[in-house]
Amino acid sequence: MVHYLIAHDLGTSGNKASLFTTDGKLIRSQTVSYPTHYAPGHIAEQNPEDWWQAVIQSTQHILKGIEADQVLAMSFSAQMQGCVLVDSHGDVLRPAIIWADHRALDETTYLIDQLGQETIYSITGHRPSASYSLEKLMWIQRHEPHLYKRAAYMLQAKDYIIHKLTGIFATDASDASGTNAYDLKNQCWSKEILDAANVRLDLFPPILRSIDVAGSLTADAAKALGLSTKVRVVMGGGDGPCSALGAGCIEPNSLFLTFGTSAWIGGTTDDVFIDPKQRLFCFAHVIPGKYMPCGTMQSAGSAYSYIKDLFYQAECMTAKTHEQDPYDVLGDLLAQSPVGSNKLFFLPYLTGERSPHWNPKASGSYIGMAMHHTKADYLRSVIEGIGYNLRLILDAYQPQLSVPDMMFTGGGAKGDQVSQILSDVLNIKLTRPKHVENATSIAAAILAGIGIGLFEDFDVIHDFLPLQDTIVPNPTHSALYNQQLLLFEEIYDALCPIYNRLHTTT
Repeated sequence: MVHYLIAHDLGTSGNKASLFTTDGKLIRSQTVSYPTHYAPGHIAEQNPEDWWQAVIQSTQHILKGIEADQVLAMSFSAQMQGCVLVDSHGDVLRPAIIWADHRALDETTYLIDQLGQETIYSITGHRPSASYSLEKLMWIQRHEPHLYKRAAYMLQAKDYIIHKLTGIFATDASDASGTNAYDLKNQCWSKEILDAANVRLDLFPPILRSIDVAGSLTADAAKALGLSTKVRVVMGGGDGPCSALGAGCIEPNSLFLTFGTSAWIGGTTDDVFIDPKQRLFCFAHVIPGKYMPCGTMQSAGSAYSYIKDLFYQAECMTAKTHEQDPYDVLGDLLAQSPVGSNKLFFLPYLTGERSPHWNPKASGSYIGMAMHHTKADYLRSVIEGIGYNLRLILDAYQPQLSVPDMMFTGGGAKGDQVSQILSDVLNIKLTRPKHVENATSIAAAILAGIGIGLFEDFDVIHDFLPLQDTIVPNPTHSALYNQQLLLFEEIYDALCPIYNRLHTTT
């Protein structure tokens, strides 16, 4: 009898359930979407019941034609840095405050005033920020004290679903490390930070490993999903650290690049990775005992998509007429512009920036526009601008890590022209797996298999992740990009005073 593992990728826009055989073959996937509720004041919330219904519906879909007893286990890769407040029965007390919510600005300032940014970064591997769970919890304590008093636990997205499946309250180290309340070196909740924040330690659930079995499906959960109560639920992890495993980045001092809506360069290390300039941050890995340094830029695929929709409707219509992927047509257009886009620069800071600048006031811009620039130049400069910022992130690793190549995943990795441009700008070899968009789902499947003892170690990733090809940088192109990178940095520095003025002008 063939046996299966289920991976849930519980993202910001929906849950993708994937069915894998135990030898690494992806059988089918199904995504069920859910809304995010945005409001003025940097508010972004979701209804955890929507997550649960998406898990039920997507699971039921991928199980068509599969017997319930053929599924052995399931696990998760999920959105991080949320705040799901539940009572002792696991009932949700308010909508989940997700990672994209930045209302807790005052709470962030208070925390910095109490401990200092340097101390918080040295303990957690992260700068204090309104994007993290702790600051969100502090906001609830201040503005919704009646709910704070009723709360039994603050959970992450996957933790809530695991409770619905098993009745267990727990989190894993990778998600814990995305709260701004986790001591990376001592692998526990930081009493020093929680005392400074003046929040209750008992709200933070027990921390398990990503490969630990939380429990088996309850009778109610098994009935809802169409599975057996023998199915074991393995903790899994946050989507950032899962992406490292799913990219095959399991050896110490290795790095990978993911190009999706945002883009990041992450890695795997044996020790906590501390950047003296705080350009990078660090999570606990889903591989027990290891760590995942990371530098994330806000707008990558989203910037490319924004410019596509704004200026390249004709090309997209042509693609639709010929039943082509619009990005394939745009890839052909990219090739029509020379290296350097005829000295046209694009700064991809459409939603502010995290790594390496950590500047929420930064904004996007074209610099150097002239009459001779073509549509191809404008398009290519977008990919080059994304590449320049990624190069600055890569350079932040260089004092501690020297890496000759990286795995390359995410939707952006599907494009040959995009891949070559990024390889040239980064001056590094990029190896693409065949399933570039399934990295986090693959990670969840592997965590499920290791958790139940089906796989011996993380080397099994190579069975799940066949390689497609390797993109090699062109030395001539890289030399030109090295020169233009300096100008790109100067442009950003020159615009910083303008960003400040734009931010304060009414």
